[in-house]
Amino acid sequence: MSLLAHLVVRRDGFLLDVELTAEPGEVVALLGPNGAGKTTSLRALAGLLRLDDGQIELDGVRLDPLAPEQRRIGVVFQDYLLFPHLSALDNVAFGPRCRGVPRTEARQQAQGWLARVGLADHVRKKPRQLSGGQAQRVALARALAGEPRMLLLDEPLAALDARTRLDTRAQLRGHLAAFPGATVLVTHDPLDALMLADRLVIIEDGRVVQTGDAATITAQPRTDYVARLVGLNLYRGQASGSRVRLPDGFELVTAGASPEAGEVFVAFPPSAVALYPARPDGSPRNTWPATVSMVSRQGDALRIELTGPVPVAADITPAAAVHLGLEPGRELWATVKATEVRAYRA
Repeated sequence: MSLLAHLVVRRDGFLLDVELTAEPGEVVALLGPNGAGKTTSLRALAGLLRLDDGQIELDGVRLDPLAPEQRRIGVVFQDYLLFPHLSALDNVAFGPRCRGVPRTEARQQAQGWLARVGLADHVRKKPRQLSGGQAQRVALARALAGEPRMLLLDEPLAALDARTRLDTRAQLRGHLAAFPGATVLVTHDPLDALMLADRLVIIEDGRVVQTGDAATITAQPRTDYVARLVGLNLYRGQASGSRVRLPDGFELVTAGASPEAGEVFVAFPPSAVALYPARPDGSPRNTWPATVSMVSRQGDALRIELTGPVPVAADITPAAAVHLGLEPGRELWATVKATEVRAYRA
């Protein structure tokens, strides 16, 4: 079932104006900062929020005039919202029962779905007796048992600890791959989006600012939020040949000519930034004085935030940080090789 939606929702001084599409079998992830409109979009698709304008079509059928229970959409909420007084079996049987399936047959179908998600031995347990990962799988089974035409997932892994999240993500990926309808996933975790989705839609301030597959998004971010998400330093400037002039007048040099004269983005990873206590001899073409503003842990490395002609993030080893005596206020020289700087059209 293909999705074609234009969602316009006005509430409390916020305007959501988003166009979304999803093909049958496609998983589309909505990413964006807090308050961007991701969950509002999902609730509008589910019918839990009324559209102020626009429309929702699923396989050519208008959904926006329909009540939520008439839309045949499966929803997995962040907190799962399982019925606390029902067993896992009866939670999953709820969907078929709502479609008019007799109780015995609905429970048989529910038993089959629980077996598919690896919970055949937990059918009699109440939600309070389940782990977070088990509850997530019951919620997914309940959504799928209703034979939905579309699946909506709102932060489905957010409530899980790191170890459970890893296992559950892998299982969820398999279930989504087998679902024939369109799936829309809301997440704040880029790893969840990259692992689960076929296409990413980035929303900021109620608008779509970038869309594409993971390779496109990670290679060519178009906003500061996306750049931080994928771990790149990002700037916008005017290109002329291999030089890109930033708004404050500083020029970054690329290895080759920019795609065209005019406005471009330039990007490079924090790992490409080298730091020195004094201006290095034979300096790369991109060299500037910088001052440390913040030092934080980034995996096995340290993330160094620097101010100067080019505000930049650099990743270095703890040993290098000790050698340089890094602390806020420390003055250094930063360099980036031209071969590490990529330019692309704005």
